[in-house]
Amino acid sequence: MQLVPVAPEAALERADEAVDLLLESGRNPGDILVLTADQPHPWQQHELSFGADRYWAQLAEGADVFYADVALTRPARREVVVLVLDTADAGRCVLALEKARTHAGSLLVVCGATAQLPEVPATEGQAVPA
Repeated sequence: MQLVPVAPEAALERADEAVDLLLESGRNPGDILVLTADQPHPWQQHELSFGADRYWAQLAEGADVFYADVALTRPARREVVVLVLDTADAGRCVLALEKARTHAGSLLVVCGATAQLPEVPATEGQAVPA
C-alpha cells in the first residue's frame, strides 16, 4: 500500500496524477480501478451519461481504467486500486480503505487524508509505479 497524503479537496487531482504515473510506467489501463470515498469522479459521471448498461459493460470488458464509488456492489478486482479519500470524515475514510482493499490485487494507492487511517504498513510519498 502506498499513501499519498494530501488535503481531501486535492485528493482527486493527486489520484489522477497517480493514475498517469501508473500508465506511464507501463501499467495496463485495464489493471486500474479508481474508487472515490465521497463524490463521484468526473470521468465516472461522464461515462454514466451514456447509460448504466454501457458504464457497467466497461467494467466487464476490463480494457480501460474504471472509475466508481467505493460503495461499488458489483464484483470488481483489479491489480491496482487508487483510492480517493475526498472526505474529511475519518469514519468514512476507514470504511473506504477496508472496502478498497477487497478490490486491490497487488497495489493499493491511497490519496487524501491518510493521517486519519489506522496504522498500516505503507510507504508514503509519490513513488506510485510498483
